[in-house]
Order: sequence, then structure tokens, then C-alpha cells
Amino acid sequence: MDSIIQGKAYVLGKNIDTDQIIPAEHLVYSLSDPEEVKLYGKYALSGVPIAEAGLPEGTCPFVAEGEFRSEYAIIIAGSNFGCGSSREHAPFALQVAGAKAIIAESYARIFYRNCVDGGFVIPFETPEPLNTSVHTGDELSIDIENNTITNLTRNKTYKLRPLGDVYNIVKAGGIFAYAKQ
Repeated sequence: MDSIIQGKAYVLGKNIDTDQIIPAEHLVYSLSDPEEVKLYGKYALSGVPIAEAGLPEGTCPFVAEGEFRSEYAIIIAGSNFGCGSSREHAPFALQVAGAKAIIAESYARIFYRNCVDGGFVIPFETPEPLNTSVHTGDELSIDIENNTITNLTRNKTYKLRPLGDVYNIVKAGGIFAYAKQ
């Protein structure tokens, strides 16, 4: 895992719950069958009403119709991201869809732990709301070592809260892989 993550932003509001991240009707797919695993990516964030997603025209899904992966590598959200049920499938679905990082003001505790413990996506926290100044489609660059995110489209840099050992756990592939090291 590189110390720089670069990609397009997908901007969401606050209180995005796990049923919006991966709706319950899509929890029937096998986690060991590669063809069915792709469906977790296809339906990632499909439960978010477009009006609540903070999208410019309100017509931009996270994963395009007929695709299994998203063009958006970085999710920007408000507070309480991942609230709702303790669904390990939620961060897994985001990873399968191609998300590498989430930047939110705060997380539901169990979602945050699931991201880290499973080694799925890096959950960054920001001391200020970015979902009002970053727009879906903006090109972003996260510098993990310096705890910054730069909006390359708008030429603006923001501070992120330090990850501490979280980065090493996600980088290792999850808590068990980290413990084995």
C-alpha cells in the first residue's frame, strides 16, 4: 500500500448508514465465490437516495449502471458514517467497488472497527467538514505520512487526523494479518 492515495471524490452527506452502504437484500451473495463477490461492488452505496448524496446533478451513482467497480476511489462524508447495523459487509462492499479511503468527520464505532479489523478501506477523520468544499468528481490526493488531503481540482489542502496504528493494520490486510506480523 502506497503512502499516497489518489483518485476521484464521491461526496456524501451525514448519517450514511450500513443499509445505504450495502442494502440488506444484497447480503445473500457468497463471500467466497469471485463472481458473487463482484455483486457487493455493484451494489455498494446503492441504498443512498441520490438527493441525500450531495451530488451535483443528483444523477450520479457510486457505481455506474452495468459496472462492478466505481470510478471513485475516495469517499468524502459528513458525520456518523456507517451508523446502523454492525454489518461487516459494508466496508467490504466499498473495497470491492474500488474505494481505497473514506474521509469523514466521524464514524459509527463498529463501522470504523470493521474497516480496520478487516483491512478493507482506510477510515480517515477530518477536523472540519469537507463534504461542503469537495465536490463529486474532484481529483484528490491523500498523503498518509503527512496527514493531508489535497484537492487537486481546486488547489486546496486540508489536514487529516493522524491514523496511528490504524494504517499499519489496514496495510497488513486486517487485524489478524497484523497480529501475525
